[in-house]
Amino acid sequence: MLESIQKYKSALGFIVKFFIVYAILTYGYSLYLSNFEGEPDGVTRIVANQTESIINTLGYAANVEMHESEPTMKLLVHGNYVGRIVEGCNSISVLILFITFVIAFTGNLKNTILFILVGSVLVYLANLLRIVILGIGLYSFPDKEYLLHQIVFPTIIYGMVFLLWMFWVQKFSKR
Repeated sequence: MLESIQKYKSALGFIVKFFIVYAILTYGYSLYLSNFEGEPDGVTRIVANQTESIINTLGYAANVEMHESEPTMKLLVHGNYVGRIVEGCNSISVLILFITFVIAFTGNLKNTILFILVGSVLVYLANLLRIVILGIGLYSFPDKEYLLHQIVFPTIIYGMVFLLWMFWVQKFSKR
């Protein structure tokens, strides 16, 4: 048994560190969310407002407003309701997963902090761009909702996170 633990010490260390960091970050995020019962949280509102600004800059008339009966933000393009921006759209859960992996796959402190900051900004911006394109796409092609929302855009955001992880492991991780 001891021999097996020694043999897989690195993998076990990764798993333990991963679950501890993930639990801490997820718990902290749930504490944050508990401050917003029945209304959209602050990050979701920021993402919705940034989405509105970008879509307007691209020449579409976008508007976001709080949903009347649920804790989400409604996205309208040219007055047409195209979807809701919910807590899951704000990229925080994806960022928690990204950050957890980077911390669990140890690198030196400076590289870890820098990579988490740069990677988090890239993931956040990719997510924001995803929502913008999704909003315009749902306005222009409402019949393609399932394809756009369930397949194309999750693939983009999770694909980017995966590529960042691979870059981290190849270039900066100590393992």
